[in-house]
Amino acid sequence: MGMFDPIKGFGVTFGMMFKKVATEEYPEAGAPAAPRYHGRHQLNRHPDGLEKCVGCELCAWACPADAIFVEGGDNTEEARYSPGERYGADYQINYLRCIGCGLCVEACPTRSLTMINFYELADDDRQRLIYTKEDLLAPLLPGMEQPPHPMRLGDNEQDYYVNGPELARKPAESKEPVQ
Repeated sequence: MGMFDPIKGFGVTFGMMFKKVATEEYPEAGAPAAPRYHGRHQLNRHPDGLEKCVGCELCAWACPADAIFVEGGDNTEEARYSPGERYGADYQINYLRCIGCGLCVEACPTRSLTMINFYELADDDRQRLIYTKEDLLAPLLPGMEQPPHPMRLGDNEQDYYVNGPELARKPAESKEPVQ
C-alpha cells in the first residue's frame, strides 16, 4: 500500500463533485410508466356503459394472494348492470395483499378485468388500499350511460360478447371528422 493511495481515493470523489447530478424529481414530476406496464386493476365496460363483469368469481379463485373478493348479484329488467344474468355486485381488491402477478386478468372470461399502467399505490391509510368496485370501474366515455339501464347493443348477452369487437368500433366510426 502506497503513501498516496488515500489521495487517489479522494481523486474519484473530487471528480464526481463537478459532474451533473442525475436526480429524478419524482413526486413533483411523475415518471411515466411504460404503456404496457401492469399496475392497478380496472373493471372495463361495454361501449354502452354496461359492466363486463358477470360476477363469476374466477379472478378471486385464481388469485394466489387471496386479494380479491367478489360477490355476484342477479340482474333484473328494472336494474341491469351487465348484459348477462349476473353482475359483480360487490368487488374489492386488497392492494395490501396483491402481488401484481396478473393471474386474475388471465382467468377473467369476459376480459372485464385488466391492468392499467397506473403504479402509484402507496398510502398511509390501510383502508384506502382496499379498492372497491367504484374505485376500479373504468370511467364513462362519451356515448356511455351509467348503469343500471337496459341493453342498448343487442337483445342478449351473445350480442355483446360474440359481436364485441364490431360493437366497440361502431361508436368510433360514427364520429364526425374534426374540422
